[in-house]
Amino acid sequence: MEILSGPDAAFIWCFALGLTLFAGVVKGVVGFALPTIMISGLGSVMAPELALAGLILPTAVANIWQALRQGIGPAWQSLRRFRVFLVAGGVTLVVAAQMVPLLSHAVLYLLIGVPVTLYAGSMLLGRNLRLPPNPGKRLEAGIGMLAGAMGGLTGVWGPPTVAMLTALDTEKREQVRIQGVIFGLGAILLAAAHVGSGVLRAETLPFSLALLPPTVLGIWLGFSIQDRIDQRMFRKATLIVLLLAGINLLRRGVLAV
Repeated sequence: MEILSGPDAAFIWCFALGLTLFAGVVKGVVGFALPTIMISGLGSVMAPELALAGLILPTAVANIWQALRQGIGPAWQSLRRFRVFLVAGGVTLVVAAQMVPLLSHAVLYLLIGVPVTLYAGSMLLGRNLRLPPNPGKRLEAGIGMLAGAMGGLTGVWGPPTVAMLTALDTEKREQVRIQGVIFGLGAILLAAAHVGSGVLRAETLPFSLALLPPTVLGIWLGFSIQDRIDQRMFRKATLIVLLLAGINLLRRGVLAV
């Protein structure tokens, strides 16, 4: 935590707050990418563990807000529809989170980054991938485990989840709500898991709390934009953000080797 009170503290705080505001806007527009943007940006100016601690509370608040924006009833329907995904992802997330102090992230970044980048890129080029409305429990559980492992180790579980929902051709409002439910429950588990791992503790908690105001402001701005764009533009914006997230994961994987 010395980095937040040292000679470069003013720059780091301004950078962290501005980055979080931007991440909140993107989150409000497309329904994901807040932790992806935060871990990538914060990780460039501070230790990965502190960056991960910083995004935990903003991610939880953002996703709970997103999940409940249309009411408890629709959120409950989304939870029931994707319960297999949530259970598989939740169990994997808790287990993976305990490995943060032990494992290198390079291989994970590359394993996730390659298919996400290829998927988003091919979709933007018009080579559409569609999944059936009911993809089957095995496939849903497999994607959930992949997302959970990535979330537990890096705090980022959006790309595989969003790829699945996009391939299912989910309607804009429903997709944003489902993402909020999935990510919200994941964020709560992530917070609990990293209390256990020691990443979120008395020394790092104030930093995470300080990033809540720009998160809330950014999401409010993003929601106002999202309400004004149609389904086709929403889908394209989602794929572009997903492609950028995939490329960034590849970059981080190569640099971490």
